[in-house]
Amino acid sequence: MSQQPQQKQPKQEGEKKPTARIPTPLKYAFGGLSAMGAVCVVHPMDLMKTRMQVAGSNGAKSPSLTQMIGVTIKHDGIFGLYKGLGASLLRQALYSTTRIGVFTSISEYYRNAYQSEPTLGTNILIALFAGATGALVGTPADLGLVRMMTDARLPSAERRNYTSIFNALTRIVKEEGILALWRGAVPTVGRAVVVNMAQLASYSQFRRLAQLNLGIKEGFGVHLVASTGSGILTATVSLPVDIAKTRIQNMKAIAGKSEYRGILDVMLKISRNEGILALWRGYVPYILRVVPTTILIFVILEQLNTAYFKYVLGEKYESKI
Repeated sequence: MSQQPQQKQPKQEGEKKPTARIPTPLKYAFGGLSAMGAVCVVHPMDLMKTRMQVAGSNGAKSPSLTQMIGVTIKHDGIFGLYKGLGASLLRQALYSTTRIGVFTSISEYYRNAYQSEPTLGTNILIALFAGATGALVGTPADLGLVRMMTDARLPSAERRNYTSIFNALTRIVKEEGILALWRGAVPTVGRAVVVNMAQLASYSQFRRLAQLNLGIKEGFGVHLVASTGSGILTATVSLPVDIAKTRIQNMKAIAGKSEYRGILDVMLKISRNEGILALWRGYVPYILRVVPTTILIFVILEQLNTAYFKYVLGEKYESKI
């Protein structure tokens, strides 16, 4: 007797449709590519911000943004605005690939496990973990980047004259020991935690507010509004920690002792010696760097996700960041 072929059981009413997934390796790759694309545009502002932060550490009056740009072009030419770009790209390849990949992967796991969107509190916790993980991975490249950017500001006898990011990392290990690659790791992780809490966690909130309160439909417009709000918030809350990180990574030993004992010591000394507003020194170039960076990262990331869903999965993409 021949067996009757089994008929597919109809889906029960209310049964959840499995969430279409982007493979985990691509989540990391898309995150890294988005950040590297963004940094190619905003690197000059990052360079100006870093040099302005260091300029005030010796008690001298910090130059304005236009003065710093003029000095840089005068001494290094127009291409001097891109000094340290290789280090910046390596940093993003390590830091942002990790942080964005971890954030998107854990967020998707949460949605599939609980069949609901992460709450604001959950998003913040995921962002904190993703930022700390990415910072630890990217600290060596970040250290090399800061030193290459600030080298031209040092007296000729004190300059390190690194020829590339790989030369910088090799010499740091040789001259200062391998653990020196993680100098400033605590403030770097602290900055990353603040940045990711403000940037990644707030982006989804700004996106929902734009859709609900402004009536903006899913697409480029809502991505632009959400990333702009996220970028301004990120820049404002993270700059003091960023300044502390820069000072620690660029410090030299004085009479055999480190200039700063830690992130709080840096912030207290800056406030006492230079004024509380010095914690936001370089705010204009920082805003001009962080806001466009945030916009470019999320817009590029959303476009990569959209293209994958359209051309590979044949489905319409709905943002889940």
